[in-house]
Amino acid sequence: MEIILFLVILIFSVVVHEVSHGLAANALGDPTARMMGRLTLNPIVHIDPIGSIIVPLMLVISAQLGAPLMLFGWAKPVPYNPYNLSNQQWGPAMVGLAGPAANFAIAIVFGIALRFLPLSSLGQGTPLDAVSVVFSVIVYLNLVLGVFNLMPIPPLDGSKLLFAIPGLPWQAKIFMERYGLILVVMFIVLGFSAAIFPIVSFLFQIITGHPINLFF
Repeated sequence: MEIILFLVILIFSVVVHEVSHGLAANALGDPTARMMGRLTLNPIVHIDPIGSIIVPLMLVISAQLGAPLMLFGWAKPVPYNPYNLSNQQWGPAMVGLAGPAANFAIAIVFGIALRFLPLSSLGQGTPLDAVSVVFSVIVYLNLVLGVFNLMPIPPLDGSKLLFAIPGLPWQAKIFMERYGLILVVMFIVLGFSAAIFPIVSFLFQIITGHPINLFF
């Protein structure tokens, strides 16, 4: 049941993330996602078999076997045409940041709700206990998605903001776009837990008022 809970919440979180990209692009003048039917919360339209199911499932199983809990995933990217955006310099950055912003918004809403839930019955299997666990997973996963995607490495969303900064050498942009996927894999393997988890843990406690190890 834990695995199913994590996967369901993760899938809907990455769907909201991708739809937010499309909504931002549409608001800025590019209707590509809307015309392709991608501005929908129907997960079937967005699910990537590897990023939405296989990778998260493997990470959850690894955590059950004693590995650190490092759960993340992705959906099919929502397409957009940057040349249609009304703001050519900052438009791509605004579209890119819309995804993490949606994840942070979800984390804040459910985190504030979790802050006011009485947790005296936590771990006793009560209905309120179940609600607390579900809310904590929603906050945790959306913080992970938000923080991870803000890393300034292509194809992550943070790179869109980095590339919009005036004066960035074009050689640096070409290098990062060429080797971005390799850099992302290296970051996941070598630094994901050390770099991401402390930030997520800090934000979790700020938002919910409770330490993350109370739930995980």
